[in-house]
Amino acid sequence: MTATPRSRTGSRRVFFGWWIVVASAGIQMLQAGLLQQAYGAYVSVLLNEFGWSKTALSLGSSLEPVQSGLLGPIQGWMIDHWGPRRVMRTGMLMFGGGFILFSRIDSLIEFYGVFILMAVGSSLAGFMSITTTLVQWFERRRATAMSLSQTGMSVGGMLVPVVAWSLATYGWRQTAFVSGIIILALGLPLTQVMRTNPEQYGLRPDGAPPDALSPRGNTMVESTGDAITRVDFTPREALHTRAFWLISFGHASALLVVSAVMVHLILYLEQSRGFSLGSAATVVAVLTLVTALGQIAGGFLGDRFAKRKIAALAMFGHSAGLLALAWGDAFAWVVVFTLAHGTAWGMRGPLMQAMRADYFGRRHFGTIMGFSSLVINVGMVSGPLIAGAMADHFGNYEYGFTLLAIFAALGSIFFVFATPPPPPTRHGDGYI
Repeated sequence: MTATPRSRTGSRRVFFGWWIVVASAGIQMLQAGLLQQAYGAYVSVLLNEFGWSKTALSLGSSLEPVQSGLLGPIQGWMIDHWGPRRVMRTGMLMFGGGFILFSRIDSLIEFYGVFILMAVGSSLAGFMSITTTLVQWFERRRATAMSLSQTGMSVGGMLVPVVAWSLATYGWRQTAFVSGIIILALGLPLTQVMRTNPEQYGLRPDGAPPDALSPRGNTMVESTGDAITRVDFTPREALHTRAFWLISFGHASALLVVSAVMVHLILYLEQSRGFSLGSAATVVAVLTLVTALGQIAGGFLGDRFAKRKIAALAMFGHSAGLLALAWGDAFAWVVVFTLAHGTAWGMRGPLMQAMRADYFGRRHFGTIMGFSSLVINVGMVSGPLIAGAMADHFGNYEYGFTLLAIFAALGSIFFVFATPPPPPTRHGDGYI
């Protein structure tokens, strides 16, 4: 892709930030469709071929959030100081190359080693880098931009039946190898679109005129009751606020459910509900379609109403959906799960990072988000492990899913109290 931002003297009808949204959606489509949402399909075929336990395969999926959490502060610093394009290009090479190596593994140790490589690459090229970039390019339309970029995840989820068909028709090794080639061929050009911030090109966030935004240091209160701050909190200042920790704990509670569903849904539908691999993959595709609709709605509502209240309500959707999946004894309950969980996931997802940017500003967002990842990835790691270990112990998923649903419902409390922080106290610069 060769689109370039508008120069200081030129003009372009489409604000370049929207091209970044398009590229971001494409990257997240590749990651979700070929790995994150498709991992459950790989779990099914690897379980049949190698006989590894559900816990062992859950550990494989947990390697990504573990390294992402540990890498988070460093990655955030890298993005803030080197820009997203260089970081994402390196990550895409690791991600695609890891898939090619994945097609050659023959042992659990090799699986873990290759998956670590894929996980690091996916993290560098993925969500944190994309979000940090979009935060710089959008302010008033931030939730909308986030939601549109994340529809790439949902479109990727709709590709899971294609991956499942390929696994059944050509085998997992050929599917993994071709996936790696696709990632390199499409992902690397998409990373070239990413730019650090609009100010480098004489632009302002949202494409606003140069005099449309108030100077940094003021706080603009929205009609929703939340605030978009012009203050750039330092990482140290953000860590000393209650809002930082409440958003992080709430986000972690939601990811308990999201991560468990991504890893175990297909296997659960096969083993407990009698679905075929293709039918189970179709449920994943429909779930991601619902998620996409929720993302569009979440972006629209998030730019107009209090994001933390929307997130709090979404937590009950996660909980209700997982309980319906665990205990419902008819196909109708699978439909209820799909609607409740998909809508909640879609509406809540884009708001997490938009809230952080609204509260803590743009300048150090990558580093602040990196520190937050140390907390939120506890949920991403724990969800699949809890569900897998309890399924191995009890012989079913019902108890593990119920426990995760309870944690998600309780997590709504964190968002209720995550009100905007006051400006930090600074001496000598006008803050008291």
